[in-house]
Amino acid sequence: MKENKKTYWKGLEQLSNDPEFVKHADREFAELPTILNEDGSASRRDFLKVMGFSLAAASLAACEAPIRKAIPYVNKPIDINPSIPNYYASTFASGGDYAAVVVKTREGRPIKIDGNELSPINKGKVNAIVEASVLSLYDKQRLANPMIGGAVAEWAALDTEVKSKLASAGTVKIVANTILSPSTEKALQEFGAAFGGAELIMYDPISNFGISKAAETFYGAAVIPSYHFDKAKTIVSFGADFLGTWISPIEFAGAYAKTRKISKEKPEMSRHYQFESNLSMTGANADYRTPIKASQSGLAVLALYNAIASKSGAATVSAPKVEIANLDKAAADLLASNGASLVVSGSNDPNVQIVINAINELLGNNGATVDFANPVFFRRGNDERMNQFVGELKGGQVGGVIFYNCNPVYDHARGAEIAEGIAKAKVSISTNGTLDETSSLVQIVAPDHHFLESWNDFQPKQGQFSVSQPTISPLFNTRQA
Repeated sequence: MKENKKTYWKGLEQLSNDPEFVKHADREFAELPTILNEDGSASRRDFLKVMGFSLAAASLAACEAPIRKAIPYVNKPIDINPSIPNYYASTFASGGDYAAVVVKTREGRPIKIDGNELSPINKGKVNAIVEASVLSLYDKQRLANPMIGGAVAEWAALDTEVKSKLASAGTVKIVANTILSPSTEKALQEFGAAFGGAELIMYDPISNFGISKAAETFYGAAVIPSYHFDKAKTIVSFGADFLGTWISPIEFAGAYAKTRKISKEKPEMSRHYQFESNLSMTGANADYRTPIKASQSGLAVLALYNAIASKSGAATVSAPKVEIANLDKAAADLLASNGASLVVSGSNDPNVQIVINAINELLGNNGATVDFANPVFFRRGNDERMNQFVGELKGGQVGGVIFYNCNPVYDHARGAEIAEGIAKAKVSISTNGTLDETSSLVQIVAPDHHFLESWNDFQPKQGQFSVSQPTISPLFNTRQA
């Protein structure tokens, strides 16, 4: 091999034998500062610098990401490709809450829920409740098996136990939150008919029974109307948080937003008055927010009615006088928007809702912004019947009780009495998916599928339907109730 006689230098300093270069030539890393002073000692600051670097380097060296090897499918499903998401149209319904949704799945697992833009109700929008509902699918507290007497059981044994006990229980009641599924409601009614005509009783933790009760008194039909906020030029709300929690907030938020946008075709935005005792999402967006005492809500509604009636030639009603800011201004704007205004109340008092109906009638809103001909089926719970049931259960008049996906011991005002009554029933059953306050007290727990594991249908409004479909196989040994 030919010998290489070329000479290389690290720089001009080495070539010229610079004294400073020669001084550090024996150091492997000449660019690093020394921690030693001229006398061979190290300063405290330099010592801490070096030690800090050493600890950081050791920590980083220990934080390497573990190597995870992907295991391919033995028989790959035809519609699943790794890292490529699939989307399923479905429906979220929990009590009175509703949204048509699109569920994003990865490798067969739901990971994200968005609104379905084809829905005439939520129109592609969802709220935090719907977004977070995917987390409950993977909840570690979900029951993995049916239970009898607090012990894990098989479904066959549970079916035998339920049939035997219900047949001899006598009076049986089925308790549920608002059911939006026509098929589920019919199935529960047929199930009840097979066991001595068991009655289906619906209630809602956040009740709007006062609206349907007032409609029954005022119009002869116990329904909750459709509200068209997008058609209202003037909106007056007495404690109704229609952008946050009231009836159908996802739908109302989209409709309300349309009236707040200015364009060439629509140069004016709606005017919104909010009278409430607590600051709400709706109140925060109002043009005029007036704080009032909760005890003044009914009087404020009566005052508004009298202000409108006196200028419309209608009869007024006697009521204690109350001084509330912006009330007269709201009345004037409502009259100026006759037939294109909307008055709502969050009160659950039927008497207050009757006055609200009368105000909307005076303003010509019925059939325009308030539609009783096309009611909604949200919040159909009957407070009167539920309170009667609690008395019957507590008095030992109910032989068997079935709690269909509800937790009244926790979320009903008379939960303690319900807990007391459960102990007196001959048979008590729950279909809840977790061992909550109610299911922990019953004799038999038959856990239902999660809605992302289920087939179902829904009717949120008159003439409008949607369906749900499974986005994943059941994770546990549950069964659709």
